[in-house]
Amino acid sequence: MSWGGPGFVIAIIAVFYAGWIINNWIRAKHGYPLENEWGGMTDSENASGKKSSLEAERKIELLSNENAQLVGKIDRLQERLAVLERIATDPAKRTADEIEALRDC
Repeated sequence: MSWGGPGFVIAIIAVFYAGWIINNWIRAKHGYPLENEWGGMTDSENASGKKSSLEAERKIELLSNENAQLVGKIDRLQERLAVLERIATDPAKRTADEIEALRDC
């Protein structure tokens, strides 16, 4: 077999193109952006990128809502922790007096 012949060169080109096709197939299957012939990325919707920006805005909105919920939970947990720390560090007599005062109400 001649390593410098045209068949070997064509085989190398075929292997690279097959790899590129398989790579793009796997990327498309898993939802990643595809590469074009020059190594750049293609847009999933159109050249203006409207779908990508709408998806990004939607993700930002969802993450902002989730962040607000988590901040609220953290605030409530901090308040509860402060009460538990106060109960644990206060003298037993004062805590008992406060409980009795609440029962009298």
